Amino acid sequence: MSESRPRRAPTLQHRVEYLAVVGVRAIVRVLPMRAVLAAGTLLGRLFHAVDGVHRRLALSNLEAAFPARPRAERAAIAREMFGHFGRLLVVLLKFSTMAPDEMLARVEFEGEERVRGAHALGRGVLLFTGHFGYWEINALVHALLLQPMAVLARPLDNPLLDDLLERVRCRTGNSVIYRRGALRRVLRTLAANRAVAMLIDQHIQTDAVYVDFFNRPAATTTALAAIALRTGAPVLPVFALPLPGGRFRMVYEHAVDPPRADDHDALRDYTQRCTDVLEMYVRRYPGLWLWMHRRWRDADAMPGRGMFPAASREEQD
Repeated sequence: MSESRPRRAPTLQHRVEYLAVVGVRAIVRVLPMRAVLAAGTLLGRLFHAVDGVHRRLALSNLEAAFPARPRAERAAIAREMFGHFGRLLVVLLKFSTMAPDEMLARVEFEGEERVRGAHALGRGVLLFTGHFGYWEINALVHALLLQPMAVLARPLDNPLLDDLLERVRCRTGNSVIYRRGALRRVLRTLAANRAVAMLIDQHIQTDAVYVDFFNRPAATTTALAAIALRTGAPVLPVFALPLPGGRFRMVYEHAVDPPRADDHDALRDYTQRCTDVLEMYVRRYPGLWLWMHRRWRDADAMPGRGMFPAASREEQD
């Protein structure tokens, strides 16, 4: 189940989008995984061809991140990235129709003993990743092998698709924590020695610090570091990688070491350490990261609230 969130009336466009996704889901339910992956690649390449705005943004980001690489190589990474996110969408829809044993048959785990060891400390576990690989699949199967987690999320603009995604995320026992009043709920989850998962690679203005990401300053949430320093919960990076034959590997890395107690810039240093792990994986597998996101921009370019907006009086009570 999830925490409550504001409800919005769906528009005609929302209903059309929802019906399209449900229709694709009905098709991929009966397709073998190889056909699902091929269909996802085709879908992503189609968007690569018609979505010039995001294609140009991806190429611009790749040029800044990999200036020494040939232009043709950066263009190939962009094409692969679009194909990957097409596959991510249809694979998530496919997994949403599979039984638990069918999901587990498609995945393998590496480093899961680190999660168990972190839980043994009794302070909960903070898991983090980025818009990288098959992060949604990881959340689904994590609950089957280890224990259910709480996933920090922002509601989708389409309320019908948002409800569908929430049902998918929760079908293996997970819960979803939405932004309003999230801090209190996260602390409560950790106090129960459960895991909380979040993404750390979106531009954010409030409650953020600038850290180096591909040698460029990127405004990054301090929520992960702040909660870890407050609770002592171990912080583990997790990455979901594709394997041949329509299989996937869930990798749990070593916990990120916290800064020293006398570190006067602990929030930034902790956030930088976590970002460095994410960057390491993006450099290894550049086609699996969301290069079409405006990750690098000036602090005043986009007003907004932090990951944890202030709770209402009722939520604080």
